[in-house]
Amino acid sequence: MNIQSIVENITINIDGQDVEVPKGINIIEAVKMVGKGKEVPHYCYHPKLSVAGNCRMCMVEMGMPMRDRATGEAILDENGVQKIGWMPKPTIGCATNASPGMHIRTNSEMVKESRNGVTEFLLINHPLDCPICDQAGECRLQEFSAEHGRGYSRFIEKKNVKPKRTTLGPRVTLDDERCILCSRCIRFSKEVAGDDVLGFVDRGTYSTLTCFPGKDLSHNYSLNTVDICPVGALTSTDFRFKMRVWFLKRTDSICTESSVGANTEIWSREGKIYRITPRRNDAVNDTWMTDSGRALYKAIESDDRLVQYTIEGVHKSPEEVANAAVELLQLGDVALVGSAHSSLEEQFFYKTIAERCGAKVSLVSHYGEGDGLLLSEDRSPNLRGALVTGLIDQLPEAKLDALAHDINSGAVKTVLAVNEDLTQLGIDSETLAKVKVIYVGTHANKTSQVAHLVIPSLM
Repeated sequence: MNIQSIVENITINIDGQDVEVPKGINIIEAVKMVGKGKEVPHYCYHPKLSVAGNCRMCMVEMGMPMRDRATGEAILDENGVQKIGWMPKPTIGCATNASPGMHIRTNSEMVKESRNGVTEFLLINHPLDCPICDQAGECRLQEFSAEHGRGYSRFIEKKNVKPKRTTLGPRVTLDDERCILCSRCIRFSKEVAGDDVLGFVDRGTYSTLTCFPGKDLSHNYSLNTVDICPVGALTSTDFRFKMRVWFLKRTDSICTESSVGANTEIWSREGKIYRITPRRNDAVNDTWMTDSGRALYKAIESDDRLVQYTIEGVHKSPEEVANAAVELLQLGDVALVGSAHSSLEEQFFYKTIAERCGAKVSLVSHYGEGDGLLLSEDRSPNLRGALVTGLIDQLPEAKLDALAHDINSGAVKTVLAVNEDLTQLGIDSETLAKVKVIYVGTHANKTSQVAHLVIPSLM
């Protein structure tokens, strides 16, 4: 596809309004461009997955300007306006691409009746679990049944019974009775995660979602299936039954697991984090994130979290520790070990300290195995920030051998360490004992245990 075809716009008519949309866009995405909250309801369609077209909820009426088959001339009505030839049956918006001159009706009586019927069939065997369902409050079936359903049930037969509380993997629990067979999770695992482990078994109303024999949903992107599930069929085992979503506050953030910087949302209440979910950014992470990145918040309340300011292991006030740190830094012969986990503001602050103290700055890089998707080999989330702020002027080494040499030679007498365990970076406890260590960090480690001053920091 060339650049010209990407940016080429066409004009279509949506509910009587002419709209310019990119050529090749499907009707669901085209309707979104009208704005004003206008949307074609859908379940199985997802903008980052292939089109399945199996939920039939996105039905719309479609028509094209009529032309004479023999001459190709436009056929006009009595008012001189070109007639529109409407399709006799509604079409699905997810699999129909917009074409020049196309007319779309998203709210006609035919469309309303179609959505009404689809909703009724989806609810026939759906359990009345809303009061206990984790998806309540963000459930598309709940919303669309209110907007497009009958408001009452004509079904008097016995509902089908399917497996409940099925463990698909270490982090995902399935309630098959709630599943509407949209296949989003199947397509995600196959197309995005590259681990084809999910599928449907049996037929008709007895169809159920399950893992293939001998496999489970254990890849590092499994919780994305929970995010994209439009109902409460797939739930996070960790978040299950912990908190209603309408009580939670959403805060935009960035994942600090690696240098990818996946955009995230933090869900919290009264200062406690309950879950982390991905935030859409097509240039970085689309709408996905790793399972391991979601679990990072648990470190906030871990047992080894630093919460007290100390001098030689004795609890002191923040003012006392700050004054003691200033006195040590003013003595000179200071080395600063920065952190690529620090924010830009923190790195600029430490750069200022280093300049005023004449300190030599060191910083280490952390690497691990990448997955080629959203977990990079570079596990230093803000190494680029350290270069931009001028905290360092070149890419760092993986060890602090030069600093160890300076300590042993007596050139360094005070070390300000930020969120790094020096004992894991080439400096043993015997070497650390030769200097005064000021440790600024979030969690206890061997360096904080031998530090002269300990200053807890925010995560």
